[in-house]
Amino acid sequence: MTAHLMNRTSSGTRTAGGTRTGGGLRPDRPALVLVAHGSRDPRALSTVRALLDRVRALRPGLPVRLGHIELNEPLLPATLAALGDRDAVLVPLLLSRGYHVRRDIPEMAAAAPARTRVAAPLGPHPLLAEALHDRLTEAGWHTPGDPAARRASAVVLAAAGSRDPDARTDTGHTAALLAERLGVPVVPAYASAAAPTVPEAVRALAARGRNRVAVASYFTAPGRFAAECAAAAPWIAAAPLATHPAMPRLVLHRYDEALTAAPATAAPALAPA
Repeated sequence: MTAHLMNRTSSGTRTAGGTRTGGGLRPDRPALVLVAHGSRDPRALSTVRALLDRVRALRPGLPVRLGHIELNEPLLPATLAALGDRDAVLVPLLLSRGYHVRRDIPEMAAAAPARTRVAAPLGPHPLLAEALHDRLTEAGWHTPGDPAARRASAVVLAAAGSRDPDARTDTGHTAALLAERLGVPVVPAYASAAAPTVPEAVRALAARGRNRVAVASYFTAPGRFAAECAAAAPWIAAAPLATHPAMPRLVLHRYDEALTAAPATAAPALAPA
């Protein structure tokens, strides 16, 4: 079959490039490429694949593909090469800005044969605060009604960490959104590359009289960092965000948002969203 082969339907003429209805041709929507970091933990890959299935279920007919920055197949360049000249929107499965969002993903996108747009990372966004709240509730969190108990309560938002100050700003924004929902302080902490660590944040809260401390897992999937942060929890630790219903909704929101941004440009030039 070639790009010029047509299938006649009762509603118009279908081509490999789009659907002709009346006098116009509607091009196919760009593919959504979910860009995961990659992990040596096999649970991470299975989680990301499950998330892809949920995105597909919410948007039937939209081509949804997976590409990794490192460690897992398929790698992003291979995914983009397989798309050929089909336009694509790359949605980073990352929770803040940082080196991967600024450099790695745009550079891989620029080398692709198709026109591409790079969407914003998933965070910060109120949907993430919703998912974090739900994960904490599943782990046993409830905001106490008693004022004294509330003064003793807090949450540590455990994130991967980055040397990029914008990444810390984004994580702090998410912490503020979660604090609004919970009614208690939420302190960002990091598994690497930034301070404080989760144990340091727990100790600092204890010094302020807050001994009922939960750890919220600001990770998209299980892995070493998520496990280490959970192990440092003095009370309860929530599960990673994984396939919470807010996650596929947010992926599609970032995809739609990128489509309304500046037009895509042909490689090698790149116009990030």
